[in-house]
Amino acid sequence: MIVIWNVLWYIVAVGFLVIVHEFGHFWVARRLGFKVLRFSIGFGKPLARRLVGADRTEIVLAPIPMGGYVKMLDEREGPVPPADLDRSFTRRPPWQRILVLFAGPGFNIAFAVLVLWIAYWANGITEVRPIVGDVTVASAAARAGLRSGDEFVAINDHTTADPRDVVLGLLDGLTAQSAAKLTVHGSDGRDRALTLSVPDATERRRLTEPSMLLDGLGFDFQRVPVPPVIYEVARDGPAARAGLKAGDRIVSIDGAPIRDWHDLVGYVSGMAGKTILLRYSRNGAEASVRITVAPYDSGGHRIVGIGVMRAPTVKYPDSMVRHTDLSAVGALAAAGGEAWSLTAMQGRLLWRMVLGEVSLKNLSGPISIAQFAGESAEAGAASFTSFLVLISLAIALFNLLPIPILDGGQIVFQLAEWVKGKPLSERAQLFGQQVGIALLVLLLGVAVFNDVSRQLGG
Repeated sequence: MIVIWNVLWYIVAVGFLVIVHEFGHFWVARRLGFKVLRFSIGFGKPLARRLVGADRTEIVLAPIPMGGYVKMLDEREGPVPPADLDRSFTRRPPWQRILVLFAGPGFNIAFAVLVLWIAYWANGITEVRPIVGDVTVASAAARAGLRSGDEFVAINDHTTADPRDVVLGLLDGLTAQSAAKLTVHGSDGRDRALTLSVPDATERRRLTEPSMLLDGLGFDFQRVPVPPVIYEVARDGPAARAGLKAGDRIVSIDGAPIRDWHDLVGYVSGMAGKTILLRYSRNGAEASVRITVAPYDSGGHRIVGIGVMRAPTVKYPDSMVRHTDLSAVGALAAAGGEAWSLTAMQGRLLWRMVLGEVSLKNLSGPISIAQFAGESAEAGAASFTSFLVLISLAIALFNLLPIPILDGGQIVFQLAEWVKGKPLSERAQLFGQQVGIALLVLLLGVAVFNDVSRQLGG
């Protein structure tokens, strides 16, 4: 069932963003006088079609929701009626062709900025302060002088407002060089300048693998306190069989006090196959029960634990967050800055993947994207909207890569023609397209391999 849910929201997300992207090409092409023959959402044999406008443009819905295209009149693909020659793609000025090609990624960027602007203007910006939690003894973080309770202020002179800024700043800094300059605000009220160093290139690359950075550096962020109260009990899980119910508060395990949900997770995680003595409180009365930590089904996944879940949302205490209300102009500036920051970071990390400085395991394919889509949709509208923003910016960046079969590669061809005063030879364009297809197949292959490895736990 969870697979169907993920696929459904993948189709919704990617389908919508493809419409945004292709509508950019379509709208600008029409405004500049190009003749548009087809506007297709998806690839493959059309499921539905409709003719619109004076040009009788085909609007097509196709079954493979992994892209789309806008087909314009082009004399390279067949004879063009003399009356329409001046509306053919190849007959339009190069600058107009470049605008049409850029319009797809441009609309994806504009969509992301628009969504962020509305969210920032309506709700302001609420940021979780990047405060250090535990620091592992003898780790890179400990050697740098990082302490529990420190708050990150800046990395390499770039302000860090929340944990995401810290993670991206560390990734950016450590992949560009062997050390990152940190400014932290200590619990004693003083700022300190630190240097976090990872001299070994192999270790730095390992830290760029998914979920490896913080553990590898040896610190985590301060966690929001979560009371050890059961929100939901997995059906047929160990806790359900032992009689635990939603609302029960876990008091201790094997005599060790449980003051926070994280205490529970930390204790149970290393007890697979063992029986624990769990004491809980219900309606003011305490009782004990023995539970064997064992595999159980949760949302289509096989998980080892006792089968209890905490509340899906938790409230951060005021001491852990900062909130800023923004005017319309301020929200627009913040939205544009956020979109630029995210896109530039993605671009730098992608380039460093090419250079071998960042792990290729970060490439995600359709399986992972579908999983993220389903999880964000389940978490609520705000989470799914944030997912759409990230994917829209990723689609824009990907399509602007100078690979001939993509918008970016075609823009390069048009610039070359503009400079030379004549088109590149058909042989050069064909070779470029073949190289582009090969690169895309390679990228997709790596991404799908990563997807499958994640599903298998590799």
